[in-house]
Amino acid sequence: MYSVNFLIPVVVLVGVIGYWASRRSTSRYIGDPGVENARLTGYAAVVLLLPLAAEVVTGARPGLQAHALLGFFLLPPVLLKLGSVGYRFARYYLRDPRYRAGGPPDLAMRLLGPVLVLLTVTLFATGIELWLFGFAFGNEWLIWHKASFVLWFLAMTVHVAAYARRAPALALADSRDPVKGAFERRSLVVGSLLFGIALVIAMLPFASPFTLLPDAG
Repeated sequence: MYSVNFLIPVVVLVGVIGYWASRRSTSRYIGDPGVENARLTGYAAVVLLLPLAAEVVTGARPGLQAHALLGFFLLPPVLLKLGSVGYRFARYYLRDPRYRAGGPPDLAMRLLGPVLVLLTVTLFATGIELWLFGFAFGNEWLIWHKASFVLWFLAMTVHVAAYARRAPALALADSRDPVKGAFERRSLVVGSLLFGIALVIAMLPFASPFTLLPDAG
């Protein structure tokens, strides 16, 4: 109870920071800045929102099979979004004129981005290790998983609040103003979700030691 009472004002604070960043960095570019890759990022962000929220809720009790399987479902779309953002990052700093025309994110978001990527990779990597090996290599992996989750959750709260207006606008941009590659972008997102379902099915018969420890942690 004390940890929840402490967490609520922290989440509210980081949400306010994210909203402040949103006012600074996204109001200029609610529409598509002219780079189709931004629309792919918007698609991926929108489809990830509810599954990520479900992953947070099921993670309240470590060891639950639903939490682990949701993680596998999320893996392909998360990788798609990281790949899309990474591609945009590379094209921008390689001075592609079209990507430069969109302008950079606000400084706060540029600083937060690499931290969020690192936390996301750590969170999923430690979760996969726990699924495969449980506590065979000690409890440290669970500690790292929990610690990375707390930091990831706070960073993600800022990120979601900052792009709460921009991401849906980008996801709907192809419906308002179709540009080249709309079918391919949608296919990539749908394909990542289907791949996630395939991963879940593949993991169902896997006798994970992690899922045999419902009261762990």
